[in-house]
Amino acid sequence: MTARFPIGGTDLLLVVDIQNDFCPNGALAVPHGDEIVPVINRLAQSFAHVVLTQDWHPKDHSSFASTHPGAKPYDTIELSYGSQILWPDHCVQESVGAEFHRGLRIPQAEMVLRKGYHRRIDSYSAFRENDRKTPTGLAGYLRERGFERVFIAGLALDFCIRYSAEDARDAGCSVIVVEDASRAIDVGGSLQATRKRLTERGIPCAIADEVH
Repeated sequence: MTARFPIGGTDLLLVVDIQNDFCPNGALAVPHGDEIVPVINRLAQSFAHVVLTQDWHPKDHSSFASTHPGAKPYDTIELSYGSQILWPDHCVQESVGAEFHRGLRIPQAEMVLRKGYHRRIDSYSAFRENDRKTPTGLAGYLRERGFERVFIAGLALDFCIRYSAEDARDAGCSVIVVEDASRAIDVGGSLQATRKRLTERGIPCAIADEVH
């Protein structure tokens, strides 16, 4: 297939949260999340520059339903920064669930960016915590390295990928979501809302075979 998006030296692949807890049998499993691992491995072969993100929560993180008496996973509560979906305990620091999926093979990855380690703030985006003010430093990394276009793949399409894509655009980068190298949780219509939002922001979706 002719490349719709040919890769150059100012392009970067952002691989989001390919971790055990987001794969089947994990604490917060994304349906069919493990199916994208070989797709991402193949996709990454086209990129000289790759960043991996890793959800990395303390065990009593405020986004866990278990830290709020009487709450259940997928309830929504108000925290200091706004509405927050409560999740099952997942990707706890140093746990097996927080480890990358054993099938992930991207030896050329240049950085692992950990997110979600602030106890009182959840983190979907690879660029900003959920208070939408606390930066992760990724935008500065992209600027200093001279990257202009970011391709995003991983888990989950309707949360961490969506917000990472919007924030990459806000940081001044062109953004492409690689849809067949991603999977969604789809909580309360979140997938439909994501598709609508990406369209509104002019963020295109591609398939992996169009990127090389």
